[in-house]
Amino acid sequence: MSNLVKTKLKIEGMHCSSCAMNIDFDLEDLDGVNSAKTSYAKQETEVEFDTEKLVLEKVVEQIKKTGYQANLIPQ
Repeated sequence: MSNLVKTKLKIEGMHCSSCAMNIDFDLEDLDGVNSAKTSYAKQETEVEFDTEKLVLEKVVEQIKKTGYQANLIPQ
């Protein structure tokens, strides 16, 4: 049984819509990520992932490896 959660993160450092696509591609490569939707206009990403396979810290770490900063948006 999977435990899917959706989380929104504020992204810093994006300069164009290609930056958003790079984040999506890199996040979707992580085992456990179901979907990633990054918006350059909003400067945020919404990622859905399985908490049985992945923790939020790894998502943030992947975004940092891509070259951007990520912070949790309080719900």
